[in-house]
Amino acid sequence: MKIALGIEYAGCNYFGWQRQSISPTIQETLESALSKIANEQIRVHCAGRTDTGVHAIQQIVHFETSSQRDNHAWVLGTNTILSKDIAVIWAIDIHDDFHARFSAERRTYQYLILNRQARPAILNGLVTWECRPLDFEKMKQASKCFVGEHDFTSYRAVACQAKSPVRTIHSFDMDRLDDWIVITLCANAFLHHMVRNIAGVLMAIGLEKKEVNWAADVLAARDRTSGGVTAPPDGLYLVNIQYPARFSIPESKTVLEKFGIGH
Repeated sequence: MKIALGIEYAGCNYFGWQRQSISPTIQETLESALSKIANEQIRVHCAGRTDTGVHAIQQIVHFETSSQRDNHAWVLGTNTILSKDIAVIWAIDIHDDFHARFSAERRTYQYLILNRQARPAILNGLVTWECRPLDFEKMKQASKCFVGEHDFTSYRAVACQAKSPVRTIHSFDMDRLDDWIVITLCANAFLHHMVRNIAGVLMAIGLEKKEVNWAADVLAARDRTSGGVTAPPDGLYLVNIQYPARFSIPESKTVLEKFGIGH
């Protein structure tokens, strides 16, 4: 059987998604819990690997198993074992040709900035805090250069292992609600640190350290050293993965909807 899961997690206490020599990671924690429920070794495949400290409103994974379990058992049973900062939200039987990563058509990330003088307490580690006033209109104007297909060499980590730096951003939205600034990007795929590097450049423009056209200049340079600003991971969320309709993957909420901000 092939099972797909929707996973929610706060990445504050983990060294990213991918299983590695450093512990703990989201993948190894989830696999350990699922293996106990299945009574066999489980390996999961995810839609997108998130970095250290990065969160997910809905990460999509799939795995194969010979164990017969009801879908609610994969949810409730696994959640009784998982750490409290990781949760399985839903589970469904999925077609054999589904792959969490390779079947994905689009991915959406949101970057959440709390722009006020006082630091956050309840949301500490879950938002990026900037105490200095940010010029939202300048940030929004600068963001327009990112939409479309571009070479994002200047906005990816030096250690990025992707074969091509070319990505297509289908939509780039910026919203301000009281003290909150939300950056929402939807693309076919993302490069290592791509969203955090974009957010870092936009925040530098918002702080009036750089002019509005600097974002486009960095993009055109195709040189990581021309930008050099990486925003913290705290405010970054993997929000949604879009698949062909035939797979019937549930839609997710936005970060603000999850937090109840603006309602």
